[in-house]
Amino acid sequence: MENNPLTTYFRRPAIYIKLPSDGQYYAKDTLNMTETHELPVFPMTAIDEITYRTPDALFNGQAVVDVIQSCVPNIKNAWAVPSVDLDSILVAIRIASYGHSMDIDTTCTKCGEESTYALDLRTVIEGLAAPDFRTPEIIGDLEVYFRPLNYKQMSENNVLQFEEQKLVSVIDNTDMDDKQKLNILADAFRKIGELTLKAVGQGIAAIKTPETVVQDRKHIDEFLRNCDREVFDRLRDRVIKLKTESELKPLNIKCTHCGHEYAQPFTFDMSNFFG
Repeated sequence: MENNPLTTYFRRPAIYIKLPSDGQYYAKDTLNMTETHELPVFPMTAIDEITYRTPDALFNGQAVVDVIQSCVPNIKNAWAVPSVDLDSILVAIRIASYGHSMDIDTTCTKCGEESTYALDLRTVIEGLAAPDFRTPEIIGDLEVYFRPLNYKQMSENNVLQFEEQKLVSVIDNTDMDDKQKLNILADAFRKIGELTLKAVGQGIAAIKTPETVVQDRKHIDEFLRNCDREVFDRLRDRVIKLKTESELKPLNIKCTHCGHEYAQPFTFDMSNFFG
């Protein structure tokens, strides 16, 4: 192809970020880490904007993957992005595309005053860190090691969970008899239980016994299905704790009307975070 004389006018990196994981937990050939361990982040293109407003692509996660690979080209396969890096990457793309300031609507928990809070997203990125995955959970002779889920696993689990929750809500609004409802609900809760077991298994990297180290997924899943309830609960709680530690923290806000200080949960919906 001929050299495009407009190449010098193409978009350029707006910011550089260091991943909370520092490049760990990525599958081979899915991340091109730089020598400085800082990744360039480009602003979104017009095509990226359109992609992020496609409902089906948002629902199945493809929109997020496409935008990440467009704006952070060092990430070759965004499905492999570990959960601990996802928020940092998305916030960085938001900064690169629209600037570091983002308005948050908030309501005082004491006086009910509604206001708009100007959030500096740079402080959000600075507050994100990877939890401690190196320290194992010791259960008798076993040492259980953990890892973050990747975006592919997160997306698939979210879709399944959404479908099951949707089914349960639909049942409440139908005219079927109680016996039919109970059968469908029992099946739905069984599937939710399977989803929980699957998510816990995906969060385990390896189980070390006095004789060997088990990393085979089938063996780990079989263990989870047959271990004591207390053992499973400990592992589930540890996976949940690690997930919570890597999520966006609540914002500390002071009401301009009454002076009351309160914690404002900071979450974002993929469909409006960039709009």
